[in-house]
Amino acid sequence: MSEINCQVVKLEAFNESVFHVVLRPAQPFTYEAGQYLMVKMSDDDKRPFSIASSPSDGELIELHIGASELQSYPMQVIDRMKETGEITILAPHGEAQLDNSNQRPILLVAGGTGFSYVRSIVRELMATNDQRDVTVYWGCQAVEHMYLFNEMQALAHAHDTLTFVPVVEKNPENWLGGTGQVHKAVMNDIGDLSPYEIYAAGRFEMVGVVRDAFLTQGMAIENMHGDALPYLK
Repeated sequence: MSEINCQVVKLEAFNESVFHVVLRPAQPFTYEAGQYLMVKMSDDDKRPFSIASSPSDGELIELHIGASELQSYPMQVIDRMKETGEITILAPHGEAQLDNSNQRPILLVAGGTGFSYVRSIVRELMATNDQRDVTVYWGCQAVEHMYLFNEMQALAHAHDTLTFVPVVEKNPENWLGGTGQVHKAVMNDIGDLSPYEIYAAGRFEMVGVVRDAFLTQGMAIENMHGDALPYLK
């Protein structure tokens, strides 16, 4: 793990609550798809964010930061980047990275900006022409919160191995995706989860619900990956 100064080369809003951040590290570092970094606010204040880019994307590092005036913890990071145009990170972190030790089909489940973790893995799998079947379920309250909906649709159209299932709690008219809670959409579509290598990201409580529900439908806990898992009861 290294402490690295980064230039902020892009900071713009995807929507009213998610920021798109692109960093240029002063020196390159090696990471794996599905890992995260820590933003150093001070020696005693380091804040975790999933890396949304993949190792195959090159030297620039992409983050998707959910932040608003009501969320001071991430908003302070956004404000620091705006004020200084740079940030210090510690990277890489995480043990929930893409597992290439087997050829099991891959199921990725994201809630909200947990999608940034999923996106890193998807982009790496597609860039390396991995032949495993990959299914992505992305759950949001409404379709307008699905800030990279078009990108995911385009990736799925370009790769026969990738299936994208958007799931919204408030479905618009003529909606063709899933509705309701994302874990229930998965369970309705896939009767037996035992064949899958499963990756999940979102709020800690959401990952806990996914874990407990999927265990009742055949998932083996050793086949589930997520940075939240070690912290769940």
